[in-house]
Amino acid sequence: MAGLAPTFGRGAMTNHWVDIKNADVVLIMGGNAAEAHPCGFKWVTEAKAHNNATLIVVDPRFNRSASVADVYAPIRTGTDIVFLGGVIKYLLDTNQIQHEYVKNYTDLSFLVDEDFDFEEGIFSGYNDATSKYEKSSWDYQLDENGEVIADPTLQHPRSVYQLLKQHYQRYTPEMVNRVCGTPIAKFNQICKLLASTHTPDRAGTILYALGWTQHSIGSQIIRTGAMMQLLLGNIGIAGGGMNALRGHSNIQGLTDLGLMTNLLPGYMTLPNEAEQDFDGYITKRTQKPLRDNQMSYWQNYKKFHISLAKAWWGDHAQESNNYAFDLLPKLDKPYDMLQVYELMNQGKMNGYICQGFNPLAAAPNKAKMIKSLSQLKFMVIMDPLVTETSEFWRNMGESNDVSTADIQTEVFRLPTSCFAEEAGTLVNSGRWLQWHWKATEPPGEAQTDIEIMATLYQHIRKLYQEEGGTFSEPITELSWPYANPNEPTAEELAKELNGRALTDLLDSEGKVVRKAGEQLSSFSELRDDGSTLSGCWIYTGSWTEQGNMMARRDSSDPTGIGQTLNWAWAWPANRRVLYNRASCDVNGQPFDPTRSLVHWDGAKWTGADVPDFKVTEQPADGMGPFIMNPEGVARFFARDKMAEGPFPTHYEPFETPLGYNPLFKENARATNNPAARMFSDDRAELGKVSEFPYVGTTYRLTEHFHYWSKNVLLNSIIQPQQFVEIGAELAGELGITEGDLVKVSSNRGYIKAKAVVTKRIRGMDVDGKRIHHIGIPIHWGFVGLTKPGFLANTLTPSVGDANSQTPEFKSFLVNVEKV
Repeated sequence: MAGLAPTFGRGAMTNHWVDIKNADVVLIMGGNAAEAHPCGFKWVTEAKAHNNATLIVVDPRFNRSASVADVYAPIRTGTDIVFLGGVIKYLLDTNQIQHEYVKNYTDLSFLVDEDFDFEEGIFSGYNDATSKYEKSSWDYQLDENGEVIADPTLQHPRSVYQLLKQHYQRYTPEMVNRVCGTPIAKFNQICKLLASTHTPDRAGTILYALGWTQHSIGSQIIRTGAMMQLLLGNIGIAGGGMNALRGHSNIQGLTDLGLMTNLLPGYMTLPNEAEQDFDGYITKRTQKPLRDNQMSYWQNYKKFHISLAKAWWGDHAQESNNYAFDLLPKLDKPYDMLQVYELMNQGKMNGYICQGFNPLAAAPNKAKMIKSLSQLKFMVIMDPLVTETSEFWRNMGESNDVSTADIQTEVFRLPTSCFAEEAGTLVNSGRWLQWHWKATEPPGEAQTDIEIMATLYQHIRKLYQEEGGTFSEPITELSWPYANPNEPTAEELAKELNGRALTDLLDSEGKVVRKAGEQLSSFSELRDDGSTLSGCWIYTGSWTEQGNMMARRDSSDPTGIGQTLNWAWAWPANRRVLYNRASCDVNGQPFDPTRSLVHWDGAKWTGADVPDFKVTEQPADGMGPFIMNPEGVARFFARDKMAEGPFPTHYEPFETPLGYNPLFKENARATNNPAARMFSDDRAELGKVSEFPYVGTTYRLTEHFHYWSKNVLLNSIIQPQQFVEIGAELAGELGITEGDLVKVSSNRGYIKAKAVVTKRIRGMDVDGKRIHHIGIPIHWGFVGLTKPGFLANTLTPSVGDANSQTPEFKSFLVNVEKV
């Protein structure tokens, strides 16, 4: 989300699983789809079998995806920006870009502020004292009307195009080889294959996952891939896109519904502490167009926000109290996962509700996590199963050697139902909301998450009503219109998320277009006067007066390109490919008629997909296809949207095997991400390459699902015991043979596991130094049916991506020794 939204306007996977079959070139990088997404990977095999697609895999390991690839290239973990930046340089140098596309649908022609600068790894505006940027120079040049100044010839030295070329000049094939360890011939081969998709008759797609996100520069890695796809004209087209493969079937739903610490549902944002004024809060987020006749759909922010307030506080949210704006938290700082556990570590948090999450295994630095959880007065675990987090206080021997008597945290376990024991919706990577039906009752005392949370709420509200308390209004005034207050149904909640009319809705001529009480059919019906309600504006249309659109199961595909519009429902507005207007030329006709998504028929936009555009907008009037951005186009220059700079730049992992950044060797402050937040005690625990000479990286196995399936007997039989993967060359040097017990240690702790000695991980030469990776599957721990093991995050450092704070699990320093 943090990489795609600043580029395209939305943070979601641009295409969908089935659409992968339309690609001519598939790049898997920053993930291992064959292993971690085996059901979705079938669409890659469909592309190969029926579209003669070329599959490219770039990864530190020769993994399961690589085993069926046409081309495989090794890469040192954490150096993806250098590789992708090298591809960008190749495309620009050889002029293999989609010219009509980039000229009309991106910001390449826009002029950048004269004060913007980049020197030896640092952008203008950096403050060494705060490790943050002042971003006023990160913007376009605007005329007296506040509109962007552009140079259609792309020759102006301050144009985004010229600055982009200048920025990536140092990303040569030789630099790629030097930093990434990728052979030059292999890199050039991949450049040529990717470049082949710049013509309108070919399409290329990228599949990525946590191998890109779990870095201190993860969001910028993703942005670099997105920029490469823009140069090739691969966004908004069938067989193209940036396919963010979510690691869980409902992680997309989690972000959609605002379960990030700074978000509200529908990707709206909470106010900051300085934003106490409602009108100022709305104005800042209501993005006015930066060019003539651009949609800039966030102009409707107030409609979305007020409709959400009505869903939460009902009649209590009125114009007279700014629709309960004062009831929202005002953030003094981010309260992301790493921040929360740091507050626990400092003894500044009393209680913690842990719902469907195993943070002792999923957050970095297990030793710190044990200390942090031990400082709580109470912790509530909502989960179907025993987890390492629920048992953190239990001494399990070497893998969890704690002093139980010294841990005073009181732990409550509330058993929840599993997905098959409840009705509701799962939202997949492709933004499809698919309804599922309850198959059986939950066992024992287990209850649904909805019932548990609703019952807790009823008790908490009663306590406030009877005993009073500071700032009780957000709780006591919540709207709770469900038939059974202790157990709202999934159907009731789904209808509320969609939204309904609270009064008769009138059009400009006074005609009733939606009666009071009726379900809304589109977010275009939302109003900013308190007459509509919607719990998540992007879900409007999922449950209409026609019924539950998410329960539809019509798999008909009239065009044959995988556009099954009557199967379930996708946000927004049932569009399956975002930005699909960009699949057409400026006259509204498809660049590739054989894979047509939408087109202009002379009166309206129509086709195989729901147009991601104003349906009646004449192509000649110049509205851009990236309708969420005020520019109307996609951004190469991210303006002020990223923490560490408007152009992606390579920085080394915080535990780097080199100790410096080869691109900016003389500038120590450009070694690691200069805008990343790191707490002082965590920085002190970083390891040095002199003590930990190898690079650890985590990954997943097909036979296990995170930390869940180790509780399942069959999975535990087929993958029973913890192992680490060591290259044959390194194993030979260390005297390690297949099946030996080895100790892998970092500056934070150690794990012990069986050694799998393999040729899948090979040593590589990086800037004159031999680098070895150690592969560490994540799935083991000290509970479950598998043989007891160690948590992989015992080894990992507490530092996150500067934008999302996603931990750097994919690159850290370790030592290996035979036990």
